[in-house]
Amino acid sequence: MRAATNGLELEYETFGNEGDPAVLLVMGFSQQLIAWDVGFCTQLAARGFRVIRFDNRDVGLSTKIAAAPRPNILAILGGDRATVPYGLEEMADDASGLIAALGLEAAHVVGVSMGGMIAQTLAIRHPARVRSLVSIMSTTGDPTVGHPTPAAFAALTRRPPTEREKYIDHGVGVWRVLRSPGFAYDDAAGRDRAARTFDRSFAPEGAARQLAAILSQKDRGAALRDLKIPVTVIHGADDPLVDKSGGEATARAIPGAKLLLIPGMGHDLPEGVWTTVIDAIVETARRASS
Repeated sequence: MRAATNGLELEYETFGNEGDPAVLLVMGFSQQLIAWDVGFCTQLAARGFRVIRFDNRDVGLSTKIAAAPRPNILAILGGDRATVPYGLEEMADDASGLIAALGLEAAHVVGVSMGGMIAQTLAIRHPARVRSLVSIMSTTGDPTVGHPTPAAFAALTRRPPTEREKYIDHGVGVWRVLRSPGFAYDDAAGRDRAARTFDRSFAPEGAARQLAAILSQKDRGAALRDLKIPVTVIHGADDPLVDKSGGEATARAIPGAKLLLIPGMGHDLPEGVWTTVIDAIVETARRASS
């Protein structure tokens, strides 16, 4: 299904009963809606929620942004934002528009990695749209926290091959670096996920534009202090891409936020953490209802 929002169209899917409270799942950098595992979505829906997953702009089946030239990542890292086509603010506005397009006043919002940054920005810019917030493996935009290891940053920013089998090998290699060391990793499942990602939509230029949005983000620390909704911050204690200091800083910035550090969790959501994460989403939503 597609919804018109903010001058573009977002592809989305839903799980659960339409009349149940809505949970909007916001995915991270370059990842399509299918990165939210069907099993995770159905388990969350079974707890009494209408679960919505969607493709952010520039990935999957959502609108690709016509922008030139290609973002100059080195220049952006140096502070020159001339080639940044859009920011996290526009992506948050997309999500707000999707909530409205679905006929909802507000939703419980859950974001991972870049999706956590978008979710935080959504809560800041459109507070009436967010009933509760769960920010996972993310950070505040403060450049002094949440640093990646060199290996993780290199894996994430390496340009993917255009040939299908090489792309699949590349994808598996990336997640071997980012994966949770304390939980099982299934190589076959990883290959299948990479194959489905390639077959559904291969849009590396869109990923470059998303990366530009991440690298040019502002520090949201001060603005987060004004949030007046229930918030839970979840982070892997062994995250190689966004160091746990990013999650800790997020929890410190938001009044009343709960911090959940999961030992052995890296920069992914292995099945072994689903119950813990879903319980936290449910508990946070219940705080909003009460």
